[in-house]
Amino acid sequence: MTRLVVVSNRVASPTETKGSAGGLAVGVFGALKDSGGVWFGWSGDVVSDSVANQGPKLEQDGAVTFATVGLPKKDYDQYYRGFSNATLWPVFHYRNDLAVYDRDEYAGYRRVNSWLAHRAIKLLQPDDVIWVHDYHLIPFGEALRSEGVTNRMGFFLHIPFPSPQILLNIPPHEELVKSLCCYDVVGFQTPGDQAAFHDYIVRHAHGTATADGEVEAFGRKLKTGVYRIGIFPDEIAEQATRGEARQDVMDLKQSLEGRKLIMSVDRLDYSKGLVERFKAFEHFLEKSPEWRGNVTLVQIAPPTRSDVDTYQQIRHNLEYEAGRINGRYSGLDYTPIRYMNQRYDRWKLMSLFRESQIGLVTPLRDGMNLVAKEYVAAQNPDDPGVLVLSQFAGAADEMKGALMVNPHDIVGMSEAIGRALSMPLAERRERYETNMVMLRKYDLGVWRDSFLADLRGVKLDKQQSKRPANNK
Repeated sequence: MTRLVVVSNRVASPTETKGSAGGLAVGVFGALKDSGGVWFGWSGDVVSDSVANQGPKLEQDGAVTFATVGLPKKDYDQYYRGFSNATLWPVFHYRNDLAVYDRDEYAGYRRVNSWLAHRAIKLLQPDDVIWVHDYHLIPFGEALRSEGVTNRMGFFLHIPFPSPQILLNIPPHEELVKSLCCYDVVGFQTPGDQAAFHDYIVRHAHGTATADGEVEAFGRKLKTGVYRIGIFPDEIAEQATRGEARQDVMDLKQSLEGRKLIMSVDRLDYSKGLVERFKAFEHFLEKSPEWRGNVTLVQIAPPTRSDVDTYQQIRHNLEYEAGRINGRYSGLDYTPIRYMNQRYDRWKLMSLFRESQIGLVTPLRDGMNLVAKEYVAAQNPDDPGVLVLSQFAGAADEMKGALMVNPHDIVGMSEAIGRALSMPLAERRERYETNMVMLRKYDLGVWRDSFLADLRGVKLDKQQSKRPANNK
């Protein structure tokens, strides 16, 4: 089997891949172990120019080489804090009002992608298959092509791809789509994301896109596809019953004193709909006085991008809302919302999911949202909880057993909480089983293997692999 080279913004350490890592890390590490290869990307460290230019740091784990580089402060600010997370992230999540575009940051974004590609070239072998991940690295494949690399290259987008009218808000939108067309396979989370890309290709790039995913634009032919990232449900179930997490869960249950538990776990991000979720829970307590003192919402929201002003404001707003609602409904022995701005080990979260009656997953927009899938897999099949899920999460296409909500509808979410808390056991079991069928059909291995099969099946055309002409 040909060697696999995975490229992602951040590279999980060998320790993380065996423990607390999320779906991307577990999935790609499994593929790397099978075929042997390299995992290349940013270490997460901000370093001096001289350290950054020393070359990748290599760490071996069996047949897998972890190759990481640090970023100088200017590159971190322009590539990561700037264009990736101040422009691409909000626009791709339909928040044009929060997007900031700066030409220097965009130039830095492309410069860092070219720099990373130049570093990666030294690690490549002629028959390697290259799999690039997510919005930080859209121009990475084009940078490799410009240096003569003709290997099979695929790109997978882990966040939504916006409709053309939204994407047009990014001034260099054409350059970004042209860069995507330098890959041989481009993968999306949902049919809607793929359709939005095809729509842009036809309406704005004057190219062609067929129903089976064949795209031709900017002098390139490529394949697009829908690859639904998943989980390994049996592993999640095992984590949910792991012994070392049980004491923490028992301590929480004891502190709840028999109250029902609603669990929410999200990164601290404006796309997650956290303030709307808190207001829906407040509305539920207001309209259902019989539940006051009898149900608690635990919101775990680890900090993310804490050096970005927008995210500091999110944290401030959420702390204010939690304090306001708790001030309104708390008693001497009751706190309706327990808001924790910290990280927990995965197996502890899975155990908490198993003990809760509701999983409240209500992002305003999300590529997939693996928390929804993890919540279902962690349940006790004999007495499962209920997943309340936003219709704007990619997982909504699969989790048909969930109670679907519009996260902008505070009253609708409040009503779904009430329905979930009073749902009969037979209905809960039926919904759980419906969801589990899809979790097993589209597990993490299926996502990984189907993408790589399509990428390895690409027939290479050495001429078309070169960078398209007339790039801006």
